Order: sequence, then C-alpha cells, then structure tokens
Amino acid sequence: MRWDTLSAPPDQQVPSGAAPAAPPLPLALPEAVQRTFDTPGFAGMTFYEIHARSIINRVRGSGRVPFEWTVNPYRGCGHACTYCFARNTHTYLDLDAGLDFDTKIVVKVNAAALLRRELAAPSWSGGPIAMGTNVDCYQRAEGRYRLMPGIIDALSAAANPFSILTKGTLILRDLPLLRRAAQVTRVSLAMSVGFVDEPLWRAVEPGAPSPSRRLDTVRALTDAGFDVGVLMAPILPGLTDDAESIEATVGAIARAGAVSVTPLPLHLRPGAREWYAAWLGRTRPDLVPRYRALFRSGSYLPQAYQREVVGRVRMAARRHGLSPTGPGAARRLDEAGGATGN
Repeated sequence: MRWDTLSAPPDQQVPSGAAPAAPPLPLALPEAVQRTFDTPGFAGMTFYEIHARSIINRVRGSGRVPFEWTVNPYRGCGHACTYCFARNTHTYLDLDAGLDFDTKIVVKVNAAALLRRELAAPSWSGGPIAMGTNVDCYQRAEGRYRLMPGIIDALSAAANPFSILTKGTLILRDLPLLRRAAQVTRVSLAMSVGFVDEPLWRAVEPGAPSPSRRLDTVRALTDAGFDVGVLMAPILPGLTDDAESIEATVGAIARAGAVSVTPLPLHLRPGAREWYAAWLGRTRPDLVPRYRALFRSGSYLPQAYQREVVGRVRMAARRHGLSPTGPGAARRLDEAGGATGN
C-alpha cells in the first residue's frame, strides 16, 4: 500500500493523559506512535501520531474542482458518518473503510511547523488552500491535539488565502485567530448540514455535533462578520429528499444567517457504499430495493433524480432569501475527495 510521504521520529511528546497502546501497528504505519486516551469522548479510539514529510497537497485533476491545494492534518474521522466518501482512503493504510476509519485516526503532529516551512519555500505559489475536503480538521481529535491554531497562524503569517469546510463546532475555539487572519487574507468558511432530523443524525452521523449545534455555529461565525455558506450534504434518498425535509432544513439554514446553500445528493463510493448499505439494511431494510435501483450504475445517483432534488432545494432557498449554488460546484467538491492527497 502506498504511504511514502510519512514517517515518525522516536522523540514525539506524549500529550497529557495519554497512555501508550499495545502493538501491533498497522503495516503501513510501522513507526507511528500509537496512543489511546482514558476519556469518555475517545473510548474505543486509537490515534497514530506521525510526522509528515509534506503537508500541502496538490489536487490531481484540479481543473475539475474549485481548488488546487489542500491541507489534511488528520486521516480517518471520529464523526463516524456512515456515508463518508473518504472511507476508502483508510485502505491505503492497511486499515478497513468501516470501523477502522471511525476509530483509528492518523494525526500529523508536525502539521503546523511543516506548513510554515512549505509556505516560506520560494517555490510556493501562494494559491488558496482548502481544508475539510477529505477529512474534517475540527473532528473531536482536534480538541486533544490542537493542530488548527498553528495551521491558521501559519497561513495568517504568510497572508495565504484559505477555506475551511467542517461539521465541527470546535471551529469557534479558533474564532479570534480566524478574525485576525481575515484582516490579512481571504478566509472562506462553510458548514456541512445535510438535514435537521435529530433522530436521523444520531443514527447516521453519531460522532458529529448535532445539526442544531452546527447551525448555532453558523450564526456565531456570521455574527463575527463572516459570510458563511452551508453545504447541504448529503441529501439521502427516502430519508431527507422529500419536500418537507428540504423545507425544514433550508429554513433552518436561512435562520442561522448563512449566505448560501449548496445541495449535494448522496454519492456512495467503494468503502462508503458497503458501510452505508450495511447500516441501511439494519435500520431501513424497506429502502434497500430503492437504493439498489438508484445506484445500479455506480457511485452517483441518476442525473434526473439529482436535478429533481436540487430543484427542490433551489426553490426553498429562493423562498428563504438564500443564494442557491450548485449542483456543479457541489459535484466538483465531491469529486475532489478522491484526489485531494493524504
């Protein structure tokens, strides 16, 4: 498996409260420092601390996506969203795309220092850097490792434009840093909220903050002076694609002060497809035949279905005074997930 950009020195510091976990390490991470934490929020989770050799990734096929450069301080995600398109990237580490993706998190502990070095390199072009395209940089692990303050400081010191897409309410911790960065460069912020059905959230996004907390975060960022967009993703066939659900979600997004909403119907790539299908079979077996029909041609829903659902979102957005974007921009963002680097 390919993992040729990372290694870990033996002198990494142990965060407070950490206890070394037992071997074995994944085959693709032979020198990582493996840790578990004796706190309820990290129960059942293992962290693999590594030192990256590079941190700014160039997006392959960047002409198809709205950004060319990304930074991913983590791999794997404690949000545990059943549909996450990035799941299959864990197989590159000899880990699985299911439970391992949710509970075995790779942490690039030198991300901030490395970013400062790469931003200062004469070869760096100063292009905008996108974060949150392949992993959520404000997942729960960020509360322990605090990589983002150093990353934001590095981008601010270089006056380098950047964007953040997240489900994490922890972004509010860094609001003072984001405001300072916005004084010297362009800072774009977006929150991902696919639906506002809280029982469904508990089932399908069990490790992520609730939709209401995410929308409260949109309001707080808006009140701080940021124009915040919302990626309405994913819209789930048979669960959140009806007019009533869309109206409730778009209305809540508008009340939170967002300036735009970008709808993105569900897509199921390998890894995510199997994990989501298993969840659907356990919880809504009545929908399994419909999903088989909808996804019989591959990872994406039929274009006619996508146009219908996006049209509902656009109509609701107009009623609530929101700017509807996509589906082109949203599709390009989705497609970028497989090309944003590690």
